[in-house]
Order: sequence, then C-alpha cells, then structure tokens
Amino acid sequence: MIAQLTGTIAAVGEAYAVVDVGGVGYAVHAGAHTLANLKVGSEAVLAISTIVREDSITLHGFNTAEERDLFELLQGAQKIGPRIARDAIEALRPDVIRHAIATGDTATLSRIPGVGKKSAERIVLDLADKIGPVDLHGVPKQTGGRPGGWRTQVSQGLQALGWSAKEAETAVEKLDAEGADGQDVPTLLKQAIRLLGKR
Repeated sequence: MIAQLTGTIAAVGEAYAVVDVGGVGYAVHAGAHTLANLKVGSEAVLAISTIVREDSITLHGFNTAEERDLFELLQGAQKIGPRIARDAIEALRPDVIRHAIATGDTATLSRIPGVGKKSAERIVLDLADKIGPVDLHGVPKQTGGRPGGWRTQVSQGLQALGWSAKEAETAVEKLDAEGADGQDVPTLLKQAIRLLGKR
C-alpha cells in the first residue's frame, strides 16, 4: 500500500494532481484544499490513502497524515464512501470532526456535504469508540468568517490550475469585495473559477 508520495508536481487538475516520483507519474485524487498547496514543478510530500478495488487502484492525497487517517476512519461508518469522506476533510478541520464524533455533535457533522441528520447519527454510532483520545474541555472553533490565509490559498490554487498571478489576484479581489462569511477555501476556489471561467 502507498502511504506517502514525495516528488515533483507534474500536473494539477480540478480534482487531481500528478506526482512524478523517479520518472513515474502517480495520479492522485485530491480536494481543493490540498490542490491549493500544489504548484507544477514544485516538490511536494503528500500523505496517501490507497483504495484497492477489483477494477481499480485509486490514490487519494492529503496535506497531512492526520487528514489521511481521518479520511480512512470515516469510511468505517455505514454509507460513507471516499467522496463524502474527502468532502468532510474539505469542509471541516480534523480536530472539529473528531470532537463532533466524540461528543455526538450531529449538527456539526451535518455541515458535511452529503451528510444529513441520520447519516451524522450513524457516523457517531459507528465511530465514537474508534475516534481515539479527544480533548473534550477545549471545544475547537470552526469560525463563521472566512478562514485565515484564504486569499493566498485561493490564489495558489488558481495559478496551479493555469491562470496567471494577475488573473488570480483579480478573482481574489472580487471575492473579497463580496465579503460573504462562513465559506471555506474549496468553496471560495470554486467561486473564483466561476468568476474567471473554466479552462
């Protein structure tokens, strides 16, 4: 099983990156949050989850081992597959997800795309005893405003997808002018892509 890849970023798409490791290109599925940190030609280290099926071997990449481990853990809940598990990592920080599972906070878990109240309850039921140690005294905050550093992450994500630094700056300025709160980096990146027009 591949658990980590260290190499040169050969290409970045809307939902994947190609990592060149010793002349072999590995296609790695990843969310916008992870892709925003990747730039063609740069060196990168990605934590990898390998999913083996009868007809395919799929690699999912993450910024940290913590994100990868939580991605794998979430799939231990009924009806939670790779797509929803990855969306969870994109929507909420790992510590927020772990705290929500440990405390039965289904309202927070329901903020994950594709997860309703019943699915959130199922996640708690299936994973509460597998989540590991969680600090129940300090409640992690997922702020209502935009996340810190979102401008840089969105700009890097746009440039990785082929837009110029100037085009990326223009899109970020437009998003900044809109000033809507409660949006994460993946959502903001998608809005920026719509503003510039898909390539």
